Amino acid sequence: MKSSHFSRRGLMRAFAATALAAAPVYGNAAGLLRGSGDVRRISMRSQRTSETIDMIYWVEGRYIDEAMTEINNFMRDWRQNEVITYDRRNIDIIAATHRLMETTEPYLMLSGYRSPATNAMLAARNRGVASNSYHIRGMAADLRLSSRSTTQMSDAAIACNAGGVGRYGRSNFVHMDCGPIRTWRR
Repeated sequence: MKSSHFSRRGLMRAFAATALAAAPVYGNAAGLLRGSGDVRRISMRSQRTSETIDMIYWVEGRYIDEAMTEINNFMRDWRQNEVITYDRRNIDIIAATHRLMETTEPYLMLSGYRSPATNAMLAARNRGVASNSYHIRGMAADLRLSSRSTTQMSDAAIACNAGGVGRYGRSNFVHMDCGPIRTWRR
């Protein structure tokens, strides 16, 4: 049976999470995660390489360097085998969105970081690929869940109020980035 007694630490966490809900832009994704405790987790599978990650990457207010190195490698441009430092803010947005959807199913990552050469090749094939994409900066990911619709995924990402969210219903994926707040549908 759960006790209704609140600890000082629990009350401080609740206050901090509430205060962060009013913070601008990126603060919401971090606030959603802070409200869930002192641990952040990411779980994904790469559509292209079949690699998987399922790890805690943040504990007690600190990113875990070894986990971030694995995430950077996972998010790499698989065509060029090029690794960069992927933006931590986007990992937080992805994790916060996942938590809001209350699913244990790992994301299927369609695209993470793209080198300029890969992005140019894709842009030449598809007019929907932006030449100045946040993927080139390591600030975006295209994701899918079989247990959630693109509408559910995009609504959860929009609720984070922390970056760009594109819903690609026909292609069945959602783009999430840590750039300016904006939304679109295709």
